[in-house]
Amino acid sequence: MTSRKIEIARAYSLPASNDHYRVLVDRLWPRGVKKETLELDQWAKDLAPSTELRKWFHQDPTRWEELVERYRSELQGNLAAAKDLLAAADGRNLLLIYAAKDETHNNAIVLRDFLGEVDQPGC
Repeated sequence: MTSRKIEIARAYSLPASNDHYRVLVDRLWPRGVKKETLELDQWAKDLAPSTELRKWFHQDPTRWEELVERYRSELQGNLAAAKDLLAAADGRNLLLIYAAKDETHNNAIVLRDFLGEVDQPGC
C-alpha cells in the first residue's frame, strides 16, 4: 500500500509551496490567477471532466451523485492518463488544484478518490 497523500486545494486559497507535486485539474484556467501563483508541476486537462459534463453539472449540488458516476466513467476510460500522472509525481504527495467555489462538490474530490484507488498495488 502506498503512503502517498493526495490532497486538494482551491486555486484561490493555496497553501504555501511545499513538497507536493502540484497539478491543476480543471479544463479551464482559473479566472484572475497568474500562472506563477499556482507553481504547477502539471496541468492535467485530460483528467478534468469533459466540457459537456462540466457544463451539464454547472455546480448544481443536486446533480452531484450523477456527476460522480459520469465523471468516474470518464476517468476509467482514461486510466492511462491517471497512471501517467501518478508516475510523473514519482512518489511525491499530490496537490490537486481546482477553481470551483463549492468546496464539497467539485471534480477534484472525485479525482482524488479515483487516483487513490489507482495508486494501490495491483491496479
